[in-house]
Amino acid sequence: MNTRRELLTRSARLAGMLAALGLLPLTAGAQTAAYPSAAFDAKNMADLMKALGTGAPTESRDIGITGPDIAENGAVVPVGATSTLPGVKRMLLLVEKNPSMLAAMFDIGDAVDPSVTTRVKMGQSSNVYAVALMADGKVLYAVKEIKVTLGGCGG
Repeated sequence: MNTRRELLTRSARLAGMLAALGLLPLTAGAQTAAYPSAAFDAKNMADLMKALGTGAPTESRDIGITGPDIAENGAVVPVGATSTLPGVKRMLLLVEKNPSMLAAMFDIGDAVDPSVTTRVKMGQSSNVYAVALMADGKVLYAVKEIKVTLGGCGG
């Protein structure tokens, strides 16, 4: 009968052998080199677009934004962005009154449907923007006001 001590010893030996052969998985980390840090420091739309090297955005009915009208908890607000247009290269989710306006950035490949969802943290009621950066250089957006009843960014 195997004891707990023997099982732990065998597991440690197996892990050591796998590590020596390079078969253990490495830890995953966020890749930040491709994104300008100034984009995440931007406090308004004009500074953000300048940091990303794009022009001024234009409102479009071809960009959709989803989210609740009233969020009960600002710490986890589900939001999403979609587009019916071809040629979307990047989707952004922006929260106007957050300390950092840029909440999420998604690179969209040619074979990927331009539809993203995530959860963002909101400190207070604010406009939330879904922005699509197009292959032809256009910047399109949609906006939705989300009211927060319990703050998530230190509120």
